[in-house]
Amino acid sequence: MNIKNTTQEIVLGGLLLASGVILPMVFHVFGMTGPIFLPMHIPVLIAGFLLSPQLALIVGILTPLLSSIFTGMPVMFPIAVIMAFELGVYALAASIAVRKLNLSTVPSLLIAMLSGRFAAGISVALLVQLFGIKMNALIYLKGAVITGIPGILLQLVMVPILVIAIRKYLKIASVQA
Repeated sequence: MNIKNTTQEIVLGGLLLASGVILPMVFHVFGMTGPIFLPMHIPVLIAGFLLSPQLALIVGILTPLLSSIFTGMPVMFPIAVIMAFELGVYALAASIAVRKLNLSTVPSLLIAMLSGRFAAGISVALLVQLFGIKMNALIYLKGAVITGIPGILLQLVMVPILVIAIRKYLKIASVQA
């Protein structure tokens, strides 16, 4: 990868990270809550499609943690910690699915969404064991999926459209090695 691409990727990663902090605030202004519409997930999933696996993972982990620090949303422990695992895996799985498995956008998105939810469940189970928090991983996942159905649908529609638009605007190839 040449310096131009590396710089472009780092700048794009920073913009997507900032979007992941700002977009939930915009949704809240209009009364659309995060657990329902999942606005933080959108820039993180886009990062998975446009960034290297390592950088996508970093964006996914940092987004909920920085959002918690700067805005108080989500609450740092345990929700932002759980989301750091979930969103980190979202971005990593999408990047690997596109770059290594050469899958198209929609199958990659579905793999990323399932992988991230699985990671959230594992992180809840770990937090229960390590810190004795009063949560049940299966109930947490069931609630997150059911509550997040509008956001999941929004992701399935908007993420592929935004990925194509950003690739076209930045002249990024569909799949980068």
